[in-house]
Amino acid sequence: MEEWKEYKLGEIGTVVGGATPSTKEPVNYDGDIAWITPKDLSGHTGMFIKRGERMISKTGFDSCSCKMLPKGSILFSSRAPIGYVAIAENELCTNQGFKSVIPNEELINNIFLYYLLVYNKDYIEGLGSGTTFKEVSGQTMKNVDVKIPSLSSQNKIASILKSLDDKIEVNRKINENLEQQAQALFKSWFVDFEPFKNGEFVESELGMIPKGLSLNYISEIPHVLETGRRPKGGVGEIAQGIPSVGAEHVKGIGTYDYSKTKYITPEYASSLKTGKVEGYELLIYKDGGKPGYFIPNYSIFGEGYPFDLCYLNEHVFKLDFNDRGYNAFCYFYFQTDYVMNYLNAQGGKAAIPGINKQDIENIPIYSQNNEIVKHFGDVVLPLIKQILFNCKESCRLASLRDTLLPRLMSGELKVNEI
Repeated sequence: MEEWKEYKLGEIGTVVGGATPSTKEPVNYDGDIAWITPKDLSGHTGMFIKRGERMISKTGFDSCSCKMLPKGSILFSSRAPIGYVAIAENELCTNQGFKSVIPNEELINNIFLYYLLVYNKDYIEGLGSGTTFKEVSGQTMKNVDVKIPSLSSQNKIASILKSLDDKIEVNRKINENLEQQAQALFKSWFVDFEPFKNGEFVESELGMIPKGLSLNYISEIPHVLETGRRPKGGVGEIAQGIPSVGAEHVKGIGTYDYSKTKYITPEYASSLKTGKVEGYELLIYKDGGKPGYFIPNYSIFGEGYPFDLCYLNEHVFKLDFNDRGYNAFCYFYFQTDYVMNYLNAQGGKAAIPGINKQDIENIPIYSQNNEIVKHFGDVVLPLIKQILFNCKESCRLASLRDTLLPRLMSGELKVNEI
């Protein structure tokens, strides 16, 4: 049986803190050097990161104690929120919210080190200190105890786990491409009106539109528009049950943060007469955000993603025309400038930003009886179905990875046993 050796983290890599330039040399969007903050890793998908929201100039870099991290370095956010982990895809630097590790290649495979830090992130977070916010110091990071096998075993373990993450990333890129295809088709047909270029156009609430493209208000079309609810007192103490989806989960097709899932009891779910997600309805962000500022967002669930069974809470609308193709059309239509600006204006009026049923039912929309609208649904629905299937597969792969990770990283499961 192979012996795993004990090390301090500082013995298998160089721990490097980040820094922020002075206000005289602010971080900007036009610099030459990639500059990463913990915010850049919030919601980040994939293990690699190339750049963040902003860049830093050479002058700004030279004005502070920021260190350049070589490609392959492991970024670890050490200031609340603690525990975001990523691998530098190229040379970059970070702000003071990180304690990154430059691996000693003679001792540690950098992909293995990435998973080792993911495995230990809760333990490292527990070592943080501070009253205003928790932070893991550089010395504390260096003294973190870890056990590692031989480089040969590290390579095998890293390969197993990375193969799962690679497939998840492939699915993500496929989904991104599929949605871009659908968006491009929608823009061509219903924004640029390419199929109608040689026809007659007329004035409408939406501006100039093709004469043959009829409009209705949503209120004039048979539909279901409803929310769900949660029990009085909230659901914070319920650790399992039936998922209850809130506004924070309505972030586009194929996007769901399982770490934020809340639950209702099966008994409570059975009492609900509204809010059950059947699949392929348009889900609409209903309320929340800063006063005077409302950003609409939408999603579609289905094919067992993100759950086989779930309910909405009172902060999400479900809009269903009993026509999956038309629901798919609406997903893209609701992202047009007209609808976004309208809902943004309506939602920003209230003290607590949000929209109501009347706001949605007053929206003019191209009728589902238009042949080109029907055709769009026929073309795009299979793309959405594939996105949802890919998401469900990625969930299965992520579950397998998360099951294998602690067993492989602790040495409980030997690589020759897989």
